[in-house]
Amino acid sequence: MKIIRSGSQPSRQGPADWFTGQVRIDAPFQATAPATVGGATVTFEPGARTAWHTHPLGQTLIVTQGRGWLQAWGEEKHEINHGDIVWIPEGVKHWHGASADTAMTHIAIAESVNGSPVEWLEQVSDSQYQG
Repeated sequence: MKIIRSGSQPSRQGPADWFTGQVRIDAPFQATAPATVGGATVTFEPGARTAWHTHPLGQTLIVTQGRGWLQAWGEEKHEINHGDIVWIPEGVKHWHGASADTAMTHIAIAESVNGSPVEWLEQVSDSQYQG
């Protein structure tokens, strides 16, 4: 067994290549091989969001605070709120983040294929975000 104590890992800033705006990543975790699941708690300040991306085996989001948005490529944007659980199927190009005026925190969980749980793509434009 392994226990990762609350506050034992420093918060880190979400990299600008993968995020727009103020994003904080806390408590990242990764299972030990042969297991492939990993994740983190991610906090988006108002207006902050991920870049477009895909996951080889899908992703689960558990919204723990606030209100945010989620959009799959070619589809309408969806509001997500505290308590919502979202499943994004494998290979679906999407983004997620806070709403324009409210912060949002979620736990993100995904499995890795060939050592990577995500393929990062282009940034979400302001017009796509506001759309």
